[in-house]
Amino acid sequence: MTTPRPEWLALTTEEALDPDLAICDPHHHFWDRPGDRYMLDELLEDTGGGHNITETVFVECSAMYRRAGPESMSPVGETEFVNGLAAQSASGKYGSTNVAAGIVGYADLQLGSAVGEVLEAHIAASPERFRGVRNSSCWDASPEIGGYKSPPKGLLGDPTFRKGYAELDRLNLSFDAWLYHTQLGELTDLARTFPNVTIIMDHIAGPMGIGPYTGKQDDVFEAWKQGMTELASCENVFIKLGGFGMPLDGYAWHERSAPPSSEEIATTMAPYYNHCIQAFGADHCMFESNFPVDKNSTSYTVLWNVFKRVASGYSASEKALLFRDSARRAYRL
Repeated sequence: MTTPRPEWLALTTEEALDPDLAICDPHHHFWDRPGDRYMLDELLEDTGGGHNITETVFVECSAMYRRAGPESMSPVGETEFVNGLAAQSASGKYGSTNVAAGIVGYADLQLGSAVGEVLEAHIAASPERFRGVRNSSCWDASPEIGGYKSPPKGLLGDPTFRKGYAELDRLNLSFDAWLYHTQLGELTDLARTFPNVTIIMDHIAGPMGIGPYTGKQDDVFEAWKQGMTELASCENVFIKLGGFGMPLDGYAWHERSAPPSSEEIATTMAPYYNHCIQAFGADHCMFESNFPVDKNSTSYTVLWNVFKRVASGYSASEKALLFRDSARRAYRL
């Protein structure tokens, strides 16, 4: 759960750099939880800070599941919910941003081939926008780290999971991967086994800096770098550059007396993002907001300034790929 702190975020404000640069934000959420609301109005307030956000992609977050019916079908409610918000945006009455032009939902791939029925229901719920699923495989032995949806160890290699994954291939759907840097080998094997399924890796594969990894960022970076270099041999993999606002990396931006500047964050994160761009190519990388999760650490305007500072040395064509075109290609927008 996020903890909105507008007074704290207001302590560090910046004007948007290069405000005309077109941006597709390929990773944000919607939810309405007690004391924690992030709906169309809240997103548009964030995107209205000066950057040129042309379209966005919604990524599943366990929101608005169906209460009635089979449990396996309950996540289809999230796609129905977001498709409604996307239709609001498409009316043109909420500005020029095409919100949720793509929708990434959730389906339990451990259902095996039976998950095909769930995937088909997602497509039926949003035939113009549904693009794929995210099935978190985040696992670490340390109880201090945990993982979203508490997946079992070795999920990506499970035979039943892979039968479900094969349904993505059949239906031309993509797979958003969310795991930790120690699991990169598992994803590489999955990508090689199913070369026709597009994989979009979230949050640069979660390099950890908390729990047993506290204070070991240099060692983690080297292990992460080796794993990412190996993964880059897979042409079907795209990488989302972002996620630094989560406590996972151990930089504790959220614990400061005031939010850090875009220049400071860019200096810290540039080695990670530059390695991804060099290994995978700009045509397989995309900057992401991960909002409102990363709003714990920075504002939307400052966040995209971070990315623009990181990308300042790249060509105009590379910037076009990093900020919009790679995301549009990966999600078939």
